[in-house]
Amino acid sequence: MQGELTASVAPARANKLLGLELLRFLTAFAILVFHYRQFFVGDREVGLLQDHLPLYWLLAPLYGSGPYAVRMFWCISGFIFFWKYRDAIADRVLDGWKFFVLRFSRLYPLHLATLLLVALLQPLYVGLHGSSFVYQNNDLTHFALQLLMAGTATSQDALSFNGPIWSVSVEVLVYFVFFVLLLASRSWWLNVALIAISLTIPGEVADCFTYFYVGGLAAMARQSLQSSPAHALAAEGTAWLAVVSAVCGYWLMGGQLRSIGLLLLLICTPLLLYSLSRDIVLPARLQRIVEAAGNVTYSSYLLHFPIQLAMVLGFSLMQAPIPLYDDAFFATFIGITLLASHFTYRYFEEPAQRLIRAALLPVRGEAVRRPAMA
Repeated sequence: MQGELTASVAPARANKLLGLELLRFLTAFAILVFHYRQFFVGDREVGLLQDHLPLYWLLAPLYGSGPYAVRMFWCISGFIFFWKYRDAIADRVLDGWKFFVLRFSRLYPLHLATLLLVALLQPLYVGLHGSSFVYQNNDLTHFALQLLMAGTATSQDALSFNGPIWSVSVEVLVYFVFFVLLLASRSWWLNVALIAISLTIPGEVADCFTYFYVGGLAAMARQSLQSSPAHALAAEGTAWLAVVSAVCGYWLMGGQLRSIGLLLLLICTPLLLYSLSRDIVLPARLQRIVEAAGNVTYSSYLLHFPIQLAMVLGFSLMQAPIPLYDDAFFATFIGITLLASHFTYRYFEEPAQRLIRAALLPVRGEAVRRPAMA
């Protein structure tokens, strides 16, 4: 049996974090569903009827999932960063320049491309409607801030251009702190201290620190138990029990305890990440599908708003109402976004990463050839 399972997996493409890849995709999908409501800005004569949204009977939780999905992304990033980079940075194997190039090459090319695309499309929308689509602060100051990936430097309410990039720009600050602090200590107590401090500070930046470092604790827990399979399995079972119990309790309450929703997320997400980070053996084809799903998360996050803007412009030019409550229109938006994200990752993101890393990194090691997961 073991021989058959092993033979069905492509050894060169082994990935011990397939569970996290799938969770990343589901989280990205939740954000696409949550932001579907932005189409209503483009149709000025229609008000949002929540229970009439496409497939609402199935996707109702996702239509209100935006704040939760973003924080889950931060938590997943924390897990992956501590999993991949913690020891390398603390042991001085990965220096600051290489870390910067890895992150810059992963994030900036698509950010720049989508920023320029939105900057070209928004004036067309303004010409037709007199104001920008969704995000209004599209001036030179905010464009300069966006070029520096600092679009939230003025105010969280002053989102501009390709607005969803705000959560990534917040996370970039955390990357810097993550690297610097690991040069001083890799102790898990440092994570606990940062989480405790961040919980006392309101705002998205503090939330990002909280969820990122909670995810880091989950990664450290998984790594510390790798040498003891029995203890790891016991911890995994306990984590699943806690997550299922919390979710079921929240569901039975009808989601009425919204005030503790983010607290439950803070508790459950690292437990879920710990459980999903176990070694998963899949047939080679299924493994490639899961990896491909994980790869489109960043591109779908940055592409979905420009795609919405382009679709709204198309309906405006045709002087036709947007079929907002139509299931086929919803499926078309999701399908176009995911398909565009797949090809963007394959033919733009990956080549751009290779080009930048080959140009800026002196040694072509495995870390240069393979894009970082996060």
